[in-house]
Formats: sequence, structure tokens, C-alpha cells
Amino acid sequence: YDVLQKKPQLPLDPSFSNLISRIAPYMTFRQISYVLNSSGRPSNHWQPFDLKRLRYVYSVKKKVQEISESYGGLSFLPQSFFVSIFLGEATRSSLRAPMDIVAENHVKPEAADHTKRTVLSKLRRHRLEGSSRLTEEDNEGFVMSPASRVASLSNLHLQHEQPRLASKYNSSSGVEDLLGDSLLGPQDVAILLQAGLTSVMKGSTVVQLNQRMLLDLMASQPRTFAIAVLAELGTPGSQGVPRALTSALMAFIEMDQSSFKPAHRIDIHNLLESWLPGLKIPRRDDYLAGGRWARQSYYDAIFGVSVSILDLAEVYSGLKLRIQRVRHSNESDPVPGPKEESFLTGVETSSDEFHNNANSKLATSINAAKEKIATADDLGKSAVFELKSSGKPSKECASCASAISAYKKAFAACAQVLSLDKNAFQAHWFKSFFRRNYDALMVKSVYDNVIEDVDNVRIWMDALRRGSSLRSTVPVCDGLESNYPRSILDDLDKVFSPISSTQGENSFITNPFFACPEKQKEQDIVDAIIAALFYDPSEREFIANDPLVRLLIPNDPGNYNFTIITAMGVITEGKKGRELEKAVERLKKKKRGVVTVRADTGTARSVDYNANKIEEAVEQAVKLGRPYGLVGYSQGCANEFNFESLMLSGTPDQQKLLISSETGLICRQLLFSAANGSVHGPAGEAKAHQLITMSEDFFKYQQGYFSRAFISSTLNIINDILDSDRVLPNRRSKFLSRRT
Repeated sequence: YDVLQKKPQLPLDPSFSNLISRIAPYMTFRQISYVLNSSGRPSNHWQPFDLKRLRYVYSVKKKVQEISESYGGLSFLPQSFFVSIFLGEATRSSLRAPMDIVAENHVKPEAADHTKRTVLSKLRRHRLEGSSRLTEEDNEGFVMSPASRVASLSNLHLQHEQPRLASKYNSSSGVEDLLGDSLLGPQDVAILLQAGLTSVMKGSTVVQLNQRMLLDLMASQPRTFAIAVLAELGTPGSQGVPRALTSALMAFIEMDQSSFKPAHRIDIHNLLESWLPGLKIPRRDDYLAGGRWARQSYYDAIFGVSVSILDLAEVYSGLKLRIQRVRHSNESDPVPGPKEESFLTGVETSSDEFHNNANSKLATSINAAKEKIATADDLGKSAVFELKSSGKPSKECASCASAISAYKKAFAACAQVLSLDKNAFQAHWFKSFFRRNYDALMVKSVYDNVIEDVDNVRIWMDALRRGSSLRSTVPVCDGLESNYPRSILDDLDKVFSPISSTQGENSFITNPFFACPEKQKEQDIVDAIIAALFYDPSEREFIANDPLVRLLIPNDPGNYNFTIITAMGVITEGKKGRELEKAVERLKKKKRGVVTVRADTGTARSVDYNANKIEEAVEQAVKLGRPYGLVGYSQGCANEFNFESLMLSGTPDQQKLLISSETGLICRQLLFSAANGSVHGPAGEAKAHQLITMSEDFFKYQQGYFSRAFISSTLNIINDILDSDRVLPNRRSKFLSRRT
């Protein structure tokens, strides 16, 4: 990106132009789009051949991107026919590239007759002479494809000749051998293979020809390319999930080839073993009843192969990240911190010198902010004492007005510090004051909702209060103390039971506290909210004694120049969802004028897919000309962090979506965050694996009651149903169906 933006009036260096065109298949669609359309470079700055290659890869990736989240099952029945339109040209052009280099290096063809053979035939070999399986009619005009040639090589020495032959086509550089000459990247090939494996028309000649062309393309490239495709096959985005790759491999091994003559079909096991030296690909028949490995699990055997493939693909994953992601710093670089702490750790000055330096604007601002916080706290403590002694609300207390004014001056002083140092919030004093404000605003928000009777807040708070009664003491409506149960188990039914008039006059059930806020004192309601929301006793005590909480300081009135981007959990309707619907409506129409854009994240979708949908929502929000904040719920928090990572390491246009001072990201809110995952993930993985192996063992005993044809037909029907996005909307359901 630096080279593209540097000296935009001068043509690019030919070697750099060639490098970009070579790595284009490994780049993302967004990267190629930026290189061609957003970098500001005219077409004559590129080498003609490199520009042609870039444009072709751009068009291919655009079509693959359209397919990537829209394949599988009955919903996309005719898709394979549209795939074949561009797949043939893309694979043929990819196979032509190394042949041009062969001609330049004067490598002799392996066949004598050039005029009657196609470009593909120059890369193919005839089967071993004397094969008894091919009749004279079969041999006539038949040329073995690259995949067939590789799969048919039984001699280990011959199997290792192909990589050496491929190295002649490419540069002597190891990077060149790793990249290959394909116009389709490994992820593109994997997506197209997945589309064929999940097609409802697996027996169609078009689908099988598409798969054969992809296999030929993989076989014509260096072995590392094939390993990369296999790693991407079951784990889009190189997420490295062996269980998903296992299911995809099981479908890949059983690829339908019924449209080909038996002599022309590929032994997939041999093909995989040629790409994975040292690994033996399990055969299903050996693990069925009567097989030599009948007591062992076929799924476990394929799972072991999947783990090995992901290990072999680590080099590809590193190369892919190097090409697609921008690193702004190294692991050895220090973590950015507040300038105050960085300055104090230096040997050139001391703490006193920093704070007493009159020439330092930041030091002056920090000292002023700390002084104003201390002044506000002193006034706040006096105001809280008056509140408790007089029983008046904070709006009627004169000392409260002075304290609130002092706190607002402290807010402004902290904002000044943050404008001078964007990392100042990491300083201990700043972070502590920020957290106090966060808790105070949370209590204030709940208090307002209780008073205004918003939604069902009063009912929910009384339910929380009934639960918190097991661990804290809160006055009821009549100001009486309740008798708490000695055993939690003895009173669980009371906590979750409906309101009943037979449970005592002074119980939490017959005397709901939040249902009658007009009968309560302001500070009693604050105490009840704190007791219901906060669990840790020491935290409850600290918050209850904080004057910042007690004063119930609201945000300044008026409309805010701000946009909210929401991303909900694993189960959501995306932009049509109704999560936080009324709160969002109040923010826009009644109070703050804040616009909310719902990201169209999907149910059970991958974090990469959801991150792309958040990016679309952000692009929509940026058009409003406002800064934005992210609100995530559960898995939505992980999706948002992934979005931030992709944008920060993406193209300059993507980075601008985050760091722009006018329309960039300024804050985030995590609700019940699952950003770091949860125990359900690994526990579910382990249970799913165990369930699959147990089911496999169970069904082995059923083979004696049903014919092989009946079992195959039943599984095919179930696979077609589960591959449909109408059943599982993530369209990745093939992983589940293959386990069936």
C-alpha cells in the first residue's frame, strides 16, 4: 500500500507490478478492488500483462464471492451450470500459464504430435502401457488429465517427479514454487469444490465436470497448493477446525464420478496420498462390518488425517496472512500506553518534574483534571450526607447542585486530557474515574426507567430483587425488613414463583418494591437497584458509597452527533431483528436523536461472514457523516472484534472506517460478551465428536438388516435436505449432513 501511494505520478516498477499480479489469487477481493480502483493509479502505470491478469482475477473472485455464501441444497439447483461458464476458462487459463514458460525454457513436450493435441494435453500423460482395463475404443483419442495422471502413479519415485517438473516451470525461488500459476486461489478453489459437494445434482455431468476441472487444476500446481485447498475446504478463512475439515473430507473422498467411464475415474485416495506423502487415506469399506478395521472408527481415522492436513498447511496460513493482513507493529514492540506513564518511565525526568512542568500542556491538563475530580468528590460526599439526612431528592438539594456542577467540570477536564492523549484512559486514575461514571450511568438509567415505567423494567427489577433477597437486605414497600431463608434450596420455589396473596403480608412477593416507586424515597430506590444489579458485596458497598452514583447525574440534553451499529448474538434476524427495539426508538425519537443501524448478521454464521455484514452496516453509517459506536450482544461481541481486526489490518479504505476522526469508531459496548468464546464451544465439539463415533458404531450393527443400496439412497436424501439453506440457513450445513 505504501508503494502504491508513494509517487502516484510515476509508473510502477516492473518487478513490483509483476509481484502484485503473481500474488493476486491469494489476495482478498477487497484488496484487488483497492489496487485496481482506489489506489489512484492509471492503467498505464502497470505492465500490460500484469494488469490483464489482475483484472481477470478480480472478475473471477467477484463471481466466487457471490457463490461463497449461496450454495448447497435445493435452493441453488441450477448454480452448477452458471459455475461451469467461467470455471472452464479460469482453469484452462491457469493451466496455460506454465506451458508458456515451458516453451520459453525449451522443455521438450512428452508427445510427438503437437497439432492434434490441446493445451491441456501438453500437461498430460497416457496411462501406463499394457493396461488391461482400457479397450482399444477407450484408448482412442483419450488423454489423461493431470489429476488422473497423478492418481495413477503407483511408483513412489514417479510421484515425486511432478514437483520437480513443476519447479522447472516456475522460478527457482521457493516462494514461486509455493504460489503456483493458478488464476484461482486456494480459497476460491475450495469454495467451488464445496459448491459441487453440496449440490443436489451431484450425479449431473455438469457438476462432475466442474469437480474434475478443479481437481486437474490442483494437480497441475505445486503440492503445497493442493494442501492449501484441502485446508480451506472444510475451514473457510483458515480457522483450522479439524471436525469441519473431517466432514468435508468424507464428502470429498466419496465424490460422485458416475458420469465418467470406470476407466476414466480418479482414485481419490491415491490422489490425496500423492499430495500428502506419508499419510494413508482410510477407506470406508475397511471400517464397515466385516472389514479389517471394523472395530475402529472411520470418522476418527479421517479426523486424524484432517489434523495432519492442518499442520501441513501452517506454511500456507502464514503466507496468506502475510499477503492479506497489515501489521502495524511487531510482537516485540511495547504496548501503547498513556503518555503520562511512558514519560514517567523514562530516565530523563521524574514524576515531580513531569507534573510541575509548566510548559507541558498535557501535564497541566492532567493535574487540573485530578484536582477537579478531588474537589467534586469532596462536594459530593457533603451532598450525599445531606441527601440521607433530609430525605429530599437530589434535584431539591442545594449542595447537590454544586457537586453536580463540580463533576461536570471534572468531565470536561478529562475530555481535554483525552484530546491530548488518546491512550490516557489507560492511566489508573482515568480508568478508575471512567468506571465510576459507567456504573453511575447504569444506575441512573435503571432509575429513570423505573420512574418512567419503561417497558417491563419494574417487573424485571422486582424479579431481580426477589432473587437478590437470598444474599442482601433491602426494604420492602412498607419499610420493613424481610426474613431471608437460611437455605437457598429451601426458597428457590419462592424466588421463581408467581405473585401470590397467600405468601405473607411482608414478603417480597406481596409487597413489590419497584412497582410503587412513588411511595419510595429516591435514595432507597438507588439502594434497591444497587442491591439487585451488583453481586459482589465489596463492589456493592463501593458503589453505594460513591457520590457520583448517588447524585444521579444525567447526560446533557439534546441531540448527539453519533450513530450506533448493533450486532446481536448467534440467533438473530439481522437487520430485521427486534432486539432492543424500543430502546433504539427512544434514542432516536424521544431523547438523543441517535441513529441506529442494525448489522445484517445471520443465525449460526461464521464470524468472518458476520464481520463482513458489520462492515456493510458501518459503510452505511459513515454516509451519515457521524462517528459511530459498536453495540454487541453475546457472539455479536466476537463478530465486532473480528470486524475491527479485519478493518485495522485491511486496505487503507478499510482502515479509514476505524480511524477517521470524523466518521470513525469512537467506542463500543459489550452486552453479556462471548468475545472470548464460552465453555459451550469446546464442550460441544467434544460431545459432537463422541456422538458421531458412537452413532457410527451403532449403525454398523444395522447393516445386516438393510441393503447397501437402501442405506446409500437414504443418506443421499438426508444429505440433500440438510444441505438446503431452508433447513439450516448458514448454508454450511453440509458439515452436519456428512456426519449423517
